[in-house]
Amino acid sequence: MRLPAILVVWLLVLISASAHAQLSLQLPSVAARAWLLLDYGSGQELASAKADDRVEPASLTKLMTAYLTFSALRQGALKLDQVIPVSQRAWKAQGSRMFIEPNRPVTVAELIRGMIVQSGNDACIALAETIAGSEDAFAQMMNREAQRLGLSNTHFVNATGLPDPQHYATARDLARLTRALIRDFPDYYPIYSTREYSYNKITQPNRNRLLWLDSTVDGVKTGHTETAGFCLIASSKRGAQRLISVVLGTDSETARAEESLKLLNFGFQFFDAAKLYDKNQTVSQLKVFKGALNTVKAGFTEDFVISLPKGAASRLKVQLASRQPLLAPVQKGMPVATLKLFLDNKPWGEYPVAALEDVPVANIFGRAWDTLRLWFE
Repeated sequence: MRLPAILVVWLLVLISASAHAQLSLQLPSVAARAWLLLDYGSGQELASAKADDRVEPASLTKLMTAYLTFSALRQGALKLDQVIPVSQRAWKAQGSRMFIEPNRPVTVAELIRGMIVQSGNDACIALAETIAGSEDAFAQMMNREAQRLGLSNTHFVNATGLPDPQHYATARDLARLTRALIRDFPDYYPIYSTREYSYNKITQPNRNRLLWLDSTVDGVKTGHTETAGFCLIASSKRGAQRLISVVLGTDSETARAEESLKLLNFGFQFFDAAKLYDKNQTVSQLKVFKGALNTVKAGFTEDFVISLPKGAASRLKVQLASRQPLLAPVQKGMPVATLKLFLDNKPWGEYPVAALEDVPVANIFGRAWDTLRLWFE
């Protein structure tokens, strides 16, 4: 179960951490209109340029189309083997296509691969119409989801990324969306590493050249229009460390691959992965008032891995600030404390710590006793 408040908190974690990283490092020269390097484990930005400039996202839009498709599958509104009717609108889609046809049965599973591997605009429209009834209604769903995820400088008008003045995003928002997709749908994310896909006797390769150039890259998505230039969001996992690069508006397919790889290599060369806590490890037990339990276990619902400059892990200090008074009911997953990190005695980042268990409300006697305790405290 995903709790929107938690996701928003995670997405807003102390952007200033990236500034600390950039102060002491010579940033790479990236030939792109905008770019950003993100540490997946913590959501920390390691380096960026023009990350809040609004740009045309082109087919990177399909990351949100996929996010809503995976959500529909999780909720049971779609099934992978479900046969989808192909509308005239989907069949006649402009731009890249997987070549679906009105009289040829196509399943949700096939459409997903057509959308991800072949970047099929026709696949996106067919999925959008199935989920929301029309592409326009689906775009409204996309914008609501963008708001929930904290993508404050993003607006969608279609499911494909075809150009429109009111269709825009930023490097920062696209990085956050990519992180959310990988985190929330790990069962579907491996599709992004598929190198080619065949449908209707037509085989098309994945346009992400890094899948061939670097074995540690396992996604994510390319985009291109005349006005957007050549774009690529890539993700690479080396050991415990996963980095996400966003490169927007390069001059060619070759350039977007080279600049993305340059950015990823910079991150892995100058930053180490430090695993601070395991998934569901108890970081602290916090006092709870008016609850059936007197304390609640607090920690992280995923492995908490953070990127630090090489050799800096021993100089990291941790401080936990709990929310007090903490009143029942407490729901598993809700933020109950803040983990503050200091590097060389300077703030490095702040991250929400979640309840690892439910604490229901106590009976009337327990609540009355804790009311007295709170009054005296």
